[in-house]
Amino acid sequence: MPSAEPTPAQSQVDEAIAWLVRLRFDEPNPQRERQFQCWLAEHPHNTLAWQRVSSLGDSLAGLPGALSRRTLENTRRQRLGRRDTLKLLAGLAVGTGAAWTLREPLGLPALMADSRTATGERRDLRGSDGSQLQLNTASAIDLRYSASQRLLNLIRGEVSLASNPNDNRPFHIRTRIAQFSTRDGHLVLRENEAGLLLAVRRGEVQLAGPSAPSRRIGAGEVLQFDATGHAEPVRLAADPWGWTDGVLSVQRMPLGAFLAELSRYRTGILRCAPQVADLQVSGTYQLDDTEQILRLLATTLPVRVSYRTRYWVSVETA
Repeated sequence: MPSAEPTPAQSQVDEAIAWLVRLRFDEPNPQRERQFQCWLAEHPHNTLAWQRVSSLGDSLAGLPGALSRRTLENTRRQRLGRRDTLKLLAGLAVGTGAAWTLREPLGLPALMADSRTATGERRDLRGSDGSQLQLNTASAIDLRYSASQRLLNLIRGEVSLASNPNDNRPFHIRTRIAQFSTRDGHLVLRENEAGLLLAVRRGEVQLAGPSAPSRRIGAGEVLQFDATGHAEPVRLAADPWGWTDGVLSVQRMPLGAFLAELSRYRTGILRCAPQVADLQVSGTYQLDDTEQILRLLATTLPVRVSYRTRYWVSVETA
């Protein structure tokens, strides 16, 4: 029997949350960065805890600087407990659309999910019905089968499902925003800042209310759902299926957006200087080596990659 996946202790998760606040909202400080590196090195579970909370930092990156500084000054004047720190993060997240990530502050549903991945990890799965599934980075799902139906619950992140068309039971799919069903569909579902992205490669997918009118979605369609369940067709600069082949494939994607996408597969902070954010990126990049991707960017674009630490990287003007 395979060993259970290691899980960080409550105290380690609490410490990771505290570090997220310091690193995201305080002024850069070499001593603090060294302390952070020492904390990561103290125990392997510290790194696991950091992986599970650091994605919040990407969602909070767009906060106004003045708000960040005022909030941080308030935290300096009082010793915040774990609950207060979570309230702080939740309050800040409201303005960025990231509040949903804090609905269970410790990510307990994800930790208890049937299948999950850490940051940078991708996993292939096979359902008992013969369906093929893939989980992308930092994702979690539950699978439930009964005599009358198959059920996939997307708890967080991104999943690819190739339903076995020889199984006549409907395959129901639940997300926070919308619900779907299919029998023979091959689809990708991804939670993103705008809501939910759906891409269909094969078969048909049925959108089933109550958040939106029922409709059929066919092969080749790519839809973006907002938080209310309203859907619009979208054209993407990145291939929504690329990650299932282990690549990030883009055409004329702004560098800032490219690095935001790449940061999903890396632990820590990956920043883009405003001066280079509009540079265009095209190509196919292997996700198993994000460091190599950064090196390639430095050789093909007028940028340099600056490492404060292994977990704090900036892409700046060369």
